Amino acid sequence: MRIVSCLILALCSGLLNPCWGQIKIGVTISSTGPAASLGIPEKNTIELLPHEIAGKTIEYIVLDDASDTTTAVTNARKLTLEDKVDAIIGSTTTPNSLAILPVLGETKTPALSLASSNRIIEPMDANRTWMFKTPQTDTMMATAIVEDMADHGVKTMGFIGFSDALGEAFYGEVSKFAELRHIKIVASERFASRDTTVTAQVLKIIAEKPDAVVIGASGTPAATPVKALVERGYKGRIYHNHGVANRDFLRVCGADCEGTFLPTGPVMVAFQLPDSNPVKKSAVDFVKRYEARYGPGSVAAFSAYTWDIGLLLQRAIPIALSHAQPGTPEFRAALRDALEATQGLATTNGVVNMSPRDHLGLDQRARVMVEIQNANWHYLP
Repeated sequence: MRIVSCLILALCSGLLNPCWGQIKIGVTISSTGPAASLGIPEKNTIELLPHEIAGKTIEYIVLDDASDTTTAVTNARKLTLEDKVDAIIGSTTTPNSLAILPVLGETKTPALSLASSNRIIEPMDANRTWMFKTPQTDTMMATAIVEDMADHGVKTMGFIGFSDALGEAFYGEVSKFAELRHIKIVASERFASRDTTVTAQVLKIIAEKPDAVVIGASGTPAATPVKALVERGYKGRIYHNHGVANRDFLRVCGADCEGTFLPTGPVMVAFQLPDSNPVKKSAVDFVKRYEARYGPGSVAAFSAYTWDIGLLLQRAIPIALSHAQPGTPEFRAALRDALEATQGLATTNGVVNMSPRDHLGLDQRARVMVEIQNANWHYLP
C-alpha cells in the first residue's frame, strides 16, 4: 500500500523517482580498540545531531570499525553499496580515513573525516574530491607547537610517535617547522598504539638531553610515553598531538601530564576565550548541550569535530536539495558541491571557508595552545 501511495504521489507531482524524503548518513567510527577514547565521544555526539533538516528525516547508520583499517573499508563498502547512504561521517583515525578514500571515489559518496592528517584531503585527486574533514590539520598544530618552543628558548627536541600514518605525518610537519626555527631534532622514535611500554625508546631520547619532547600520538595510548618520560626523570617541556584532547586521556595520564602542553581547538577552552573570538558563541553553545547530556567536563575535541560536521550538513543539505533528491547520485554530487562551497560558517573550532582546493577551510584562528593544569585544560593567550 505504501509503495502504491508513493507511486501515485510521484505521478501527481511529476517526480521521476518515488518515496524520496529520508536522507541516510553512514557513520564509521572507532568506538572500540586503541582509538576508543576518541570514538566514544564521537558516537555520543551523533545522538545530538539533528534528525530533520529542511523537512527531510535524517537517519544515521552507525558502525564501529574497532580502530582497524580493514574494518573501516568493510564498513564504508556496506554503507555505500548496501545501505545506499548519501554521505559518510568517519573515520576516527588517519589510517582509517585514508583507507576508505578509494571507496569514496568509486561510489562517488561525500565523506567528512574526524581525523587530523593533511594527507586525508591533500593532494587533491579523484578520491579526495569526495573527502572533507573538520579537525585542524597537522600543519596548523605543528606550527603552534614549534612557535611555542621557539618562544621558550627550545634549541633541541626529541620526537616519539605512532608507527603509522598519523605518527609519520605529524613528524613530517613538526620536523619541517622545527628546521625553519633552527630547532634541532636529536632523537626520533616510534611505537605502536597497542604497545604497553616505550621504555627503550624513551631512554634513547633522554640520552640525547633534548630541551623538549613532542609526542605524535592520539587517544589514551599517547599517555604511555609521558609516563615513561616522567618516570625516568625528564624535566624538559613535553608537547602532545591535538588528538589527546579528551577527558579519558587526562584520566589515564593522571598527574604525569601536569604541566604539559598541546594545541587544540578553541572549543576545549570555550568559556576561557575572549568575547571577541568568532567561535566563542558556537563553542559555548555546544559545550552546554553536550554536558547537559553527558555531564560536566565530558566534552572532548572529537565530540566537537562531530558536532561541526552536523553544522556543515545543516548548511549544505538544503542547498543540495534544491538540485536533487536524496538517494540519488545527483544528490550526493550536489551535497559534495555544497560542502565545498561553504563560506563564513562559524563552528566550534573555527570559521570555515572551503574551496575546491581546501576541504577543511580553517585558518590559524582554529587553534589555541593549552597547558594541562589540575587535570584540566588551561588557555594560554
